[in-house]
Formats: sequence, C-alpha cells, structure tokens
Amino acid sequence: MVVAIDGPAGAGKSTVARAAARALGFTYLDSGAMYRAVGLMARRHGGAASERADELDIRLGDRVLVNGEDVTETIRSPEVSEAASKVATNPRVREALVQKQRELMSSGDWVAEGRDIGTVVAPDAEVKVFLTASPEERARRRAAELGTDVDMVLRDQTLRDAQDMEREHSPLTAAPGAVELDTSGLSVDDVVDRIVDLVEGARR
Repeated sequence: MVVAIDGPAGAGKSTVARAAARALGFTYLDSGAMYRAVGLMARRHGGAASERADELDIRLGDRVLVNGEDVTETIRSPEVSEAASKVATNPRVREALVQKQRELMSSGDWVAEGRDIGTVVAPDAEVKVFLTASPEERARRRAAELGTDVDMVLRDQTLRDAQDMEREHSPLTAAPGAVELDTSGLSVDDVVDRIVDLVEGARR
C-alpha cells in the first residue's frame, strides 16, 4: 500500500509522514530530500549537475546519503532549499527522480510525502492526503525549525508557493480523490490518527 502525502512547505508533511509511517509500520519516503540532494549538487557543481540527476546515488533512511556522502544536515539549509525549488522546475530532474521514487515504492508499504506524489509519482495510491495550514502558521513552524526570522521565512515561502503552483511540470495541487487536512491548530498525533483511520478504511 502507498499513502501519498502532498502539500506546500511548512504544512507538516515530513513530521506527519514520519510519524504515520512509524504508526503504520510502513517505510517513509522523503521525496523532498531527493530534490534537495540534486539542488546541493547543482550549487556545488553548476546547473549542469542537475541534468545528471539520474546518475546520482541517493540513499534515504535515518540519514541522507548522496554518492556515499552524508548530507542530512547540509540539504536543510535555506540556500539548498532555494536551489531545490529551482531544480524541481527542470523536467529532466523531475523525470529522473520520479523514476527513482516509483522504483522504490514498487514493493512494500510506503508513506511518501512531497508535492506531486498523489498527482504524478503514485496516482494509484490507495490513500491520498493533501496537508495545508495557514501561511502564517506554516512560516512560524519553518522559522522555529530553522531558528530564523518569521517574516523572512514568510516572504521566501510566498515565493516558493508561487513557483510550486505555477510551474509547468507537476505543479503543486491536490490529487483527485485526496483528503484535504488543514493542520492549523492540530497536533501531529491528531493528524496521524486521521491518516491511520483513512488507511484502515482503505483496507476494509
């Protein structure tokens, strides 16, 4: 079974998806880490590096490895986040990473999160969830995570939202049949409980 969790930055996808995977006994797939890995390589080696995304050996788990290098903390910097958003508009990068994600999820049970899991990567996922939250709440969460200024995060977030929703390839949108969950004011446990209920319903 595949549980697809999509939504904008700061909606709580990573935290919720990890917790849901633990609760369900599924494997967690952080698709955003894959785009961040390509963004990091593009920053280091120039834009041409992103054209070779299919050649990168990206390993996901408790740590994120790229060609054997542990980049778990490095890929979370604001600079790499910006680079990831840019490379995500490249259709060759998206094609390469979507293929990698589909290969990973071809067997077993998965909770996968990103921005196009339910629409592009796994449109046949048994459970699809689109997480949202108010822009202010999302910015507050991300600022607390990064230890930075809320207003600056809100400005960057607004720009990234526009890029994600307006890009030509795989724009950010709720998948057909997705259950929309507004996480504003909800605890992680509340959201996870709802997802577990959806999975149990899909199994009946």
